[in-house]
Amino acid sequence: MKVAILSGSVYGTAEEVARHAQSLLQAAGHETFYSPRATLADLQGFAPEALLAVTSTTGMGELPDNLQPLYSTIRDQLPAAWRGLPGAVIALGDASYGDTFCGGGEQMRELFAELGLREVQPMLRLDASESVTPEADAEPWLAQLIDALKG
Repeated sequence: MKVAILSGSVYGTAEEVARHAQSLLQAAGHETFYSPRATLADLQGFAPEALLAVTSTTGMGELPDNLQPLYSTIRDQLPAAWRGLPGAVIALGDASYGDTFCGGGEQMRELFAELGLREVQPMLRLDASESVTPEADAEPWLAQLIDALKG
């Protein structure tokens, strides 16, 4: 299956988790596309069969600057070819921020719902106040995602 990975990162942690997800997906036999600066044209050229978003949260629960342009373009165009595809989100945040904890991930979940993607498993919330190894913490969830994409 062709899996496109979208990421938004402020300090690079979400990019590391996205790269780790890419390597695990590839090891499981999936073809992946990942670029931290991906455009909608890049994604449409790849013709994904599934989408994974990995994003941190910044400010008052917003997406990081590097993901904002892609998010806006996708939201404006809502590619019909993606309707019904499997999708999943990994959100990074800090629970000490209360209501805005993993707000970037929530925005991506809402976008995926608008696109008509099927959420194949609940969003993973990685809490920076509890973990220093988000890549390792994501592995059990990623194994479940890989299983879900087989079905």
